[in-house]
Amino acid sequence: MQPSDIDRWLAETGIEPLERAEREGAVSWDLLLDGRRRHDIRLTLILDPTLALIGWVHYAPPLADTFRKSYERFLRWNDELPFAKFALSEDLRPILSAELSIDRLDGDSLGLTVARLLAICDLLLDESIRWLWPGSKKAPTPDRPSRQEALLERYAPQLTELAPQAP
Repeated sequence: MQPSDIDRWLAETGIEPLERAEREGAVSWDLLLDGRRRHDIRLTLILDPTLALIGWVHYAPPLADTFRKSYERFLRWNDELPFAKFALSEDLRPILSAELSIDRLDGDSLGLTVARLLAICDLLLDESIRWLWPGSKKAPTPDRPSRQEALLERYAPQLTELAPQAP
């Protein structure tokens, strides 16, 4: 898959990048996407056409202190959630990422990966409120439908393990 294939996939999916950049053979796309419960998720796709594509979600603002419980939660999520990993950036910002090797990258695997990252953001929303909206007891209710509803619906059968469980 080449950068032009990603451009075409984004256009076909109705996703307009905020920015597209090229540097040293790698291409990145900054996106603003919606889950069903959490909207305006910053996601960056980074493609090295010889190696891999990485989906990089700016999961939450930088952590303000030594949140030991936060670190433990990230490690637990890394163990529990398939095909995605949490880490901390240099500025202590929680990052959620997924990687696709170039030999497995096509439009369908890209769509599934983006849908998976959005589904994880939705699934973990209640446990992430203290980072996303400090001082709040619950997440704001979205005031509009998800812009990525069709994408999420298309891959829902493959992401049943990430669907919210009924109480």
